[in-house]
Amino acid sequence: MSEKNIKPILGITMGDAAGVGPEIIDKALAKKEFYNIARPIVIGDASVIEDALKVAKIKVNINSVKDVSEAKYEHGTIEVIDLKNIQLSELKMGQVQAMAGKASVKYVEKAIEMALENKIDAIVTAPLNKEAMNLAGYDYAGHTEILAHLTKTKDYAMMLVAGQLRVIHVTTHVSMRDACELIKKERVLTTIRLTDEVTKKMGVETPKIAVSGFNPHAGESGLFGKEEIEEITPAIESAKKNNMNVIGPMPPDTVFLRASRGEYDAVVAMYHDQGHIPVKMLGFESGVNVTIGLPIIRTSVDHGTAYRRAGLRLGTGDPTSLEEAMKLAVQMSKFDIEKKQAKK
Repeated sequence: MSEKNIKPILGITMGDAAGVGPEIIDKALAKKEFYNIARPIVIGDASVIEDALKVAKIKVNINSVKDVSEAKYEHGTIEVIDLKNIQLSELKMGQVQAMAGKASVKYVEKAIEMALENKIDAIVTAPLNKEAMNLAGYDYAGHTEILAHLTKTKDYAMMLVAGQLRVIHVTTHVSMRDACELIKKERVLTTIRLTDEVTKKMGVETPKIAVSGFNPHAGESGLFGKEEIEEITPAIESAKKNNMNVIGPMPPDTVFLRASRGEYDAVVAMYHDQGHIPVKMLGFESGVNVTIGLPIIRTSVDHGTAYRRAGLRLGTGDPTSLEEAMKLAVQMSKFDIEKKQAKK
């Protein structure tokens, strides 16, 4: 099968039912272009997806199925694996609720199960709410931690994509004080390796990776901190010995701009806001979140539940980030599918 004829099955999790997820899913799947490149199926609650059609002002059919084999994947019909775990009469749009928090985790659990069983080729996630999830009794910091835990993945990282800029984080949901302690050679080296692997899946044959410094001016030869000398540079040298095309440590205040202009294929950032701020500046509406290092493919919107917008039910939810996440999931899935076919 040629690449242009490959149509991966994308399992799209509904996210928090009280948020903007159902609306943007409806808007994205109302477009024929996605049925030309993929076979999308929603993992969520059919009644919520149907209710969101009124908000999105879209007329399509909703088809509840129990298995991907029952879906027809035709434009004009949104296929839903219906877990029936939302009482629509009790749902309060735009508000934190344990019911929605629990349901959103169940969608992710189901999607992971399906991906591990090769029933779907990739997972695309709509936003969940950490407070609602924790209120339901789940002690996860977010999607990334759920995915890593349930796939038993030790080495993983978060990548954000906005246009030409790809940013991967050595540390994410930890305090700055803790981030200082986590910047170690092995952790940085693992992140570089994961970056090299996933960027190849995105179509870059020989990725050029820039590694950011941790301190101002990348430490200025030790004047502003020792992390670059003691941990980051040794990791870069080890990566080079393993035939990875790596440069750094680069001053954090310039490396992201240079990468956005195409000088580098990816940037390894040291902590959450260091990487998030440039991506949000360049692609607030269109950014994509990718969890790398997993045995499955997962892309996601790079925004939250937008409770305020969802609560107003004005139909102003922007599906751009979800659409970009779906396109990237298709690209990465095709790489994996063709690699498997080549081995046969």
